[in-house]
Amino acid sequence: MNARKSICLAMAALGLALVAGCAGQDSGTASGTPRVSRLPPVVSPADNPTTAEKIALGAKLWIDPRLSGSGKTACTSCHVREKGWTDGLALSRRDNGDMNTRHTPTMYNVGYLSSWYWDGRAATLEAQILAAWRAQISADPVKATAVIAAVPGYVAEFQKVFGAPPTQDNIVKALAAWLRNNVSGSSPWDRHESGNNRAVTADARAGFDIFMGKGRCAACHTPPLYTDSNFHNVGLEAGKEKPDLGRGVQTKNAADNSAFKTPTLRSVAISGPYFHDGSRATLDEAVRYMAAGGGQDPGKSPLLANANLTDREIAQVVAFLTSLTSDEGYTPPPLP
Repeated sequence: MNARKSICLAMAALGLALVAGCAGQDSGTASGTPRVSRLPPVVSPADNPTTAEKIALGAKLWIDPRLSGSGKTACTSCHVREKGWTDGLALSRRDNGDMNTRHTPTMYNVGYLSSWYWDGRAATLEAQILAAWRAQISADPVKATAVIAAVPGYVAEFQKVFGAPPTQDNIVKALAAWLRNNVSGSSPWDRHESGNNRAVTADARAGFDIFMGKGRCAACHTPPLYTDSNFHNVGLEAGKEKPDLGRGVQTKNAADNSAFKTPTLRSVAISGPYFHDGSRATLDEAVRYMAAGGGQDPGKSPLLANANLTDREIAQVVAFLTSLTSDEGYTPPPLP
């Protein structure tokens, strides 16, 4: 086994061990589908323990446009189940009409992360939710909370869950509870790893071997989350008139310039376009870009190099990634 492959496999094993060190009580996906994957329970913070009632409340708030500045945009407007909890756009608009400068990330498995946003600027999931409430759906949380507090059904449900009326803090906590339960643990590849030999194709199995070996993908996309939760420059900003400095803005370290968080590859086949800038329209394009070693940037991660994959091997990697698409059901709840 060559040294680079050994590093990939070691990092994959480390990622599995770190994730497996989590503890918690959940045993399924957000829809209640039994989880068959190697993903462990998600840990909740001490000040926001997850309960079934809190998840159910958060599920309603997630789809309620009354939280937004205009009263027309919900969280799910930009995070759609059928699109892998993204929006299918390279760049999206905020509720106030302003354009975002980065692609909408998936909301699958965010409870496992240690920092949020492409540049990692939010230290907790709750902080990310509050920031998105203000920016993405352009709300004044104080005013939006008053709107929610004027709905009798919500008042009763918040009283049951929190022992208090709706507040900015407990609205955020309910949304965080729902998101922590939004786990993509029901994919064909998960069923394959659980012993179902008919769950995936021969090409998908071959693609996994390439992913872990020759393709060197697991160095950053570490199973079972298929992300290392770290930040890497893959060359996408090279040559742009105004390059996005990404993580470097947060750390003030030039070595982090144009580095962005490694996205999870779970349900990646339905969550395009790809990368932080939405610059690759198809999964095939994204895989080819990475397999070729990324862009020509002097600050590019040393983990990236041309893997010299053939067209056949590219197609097999895509087949494997497609098998990571979680197929649990989702039914939006009725709003009060």
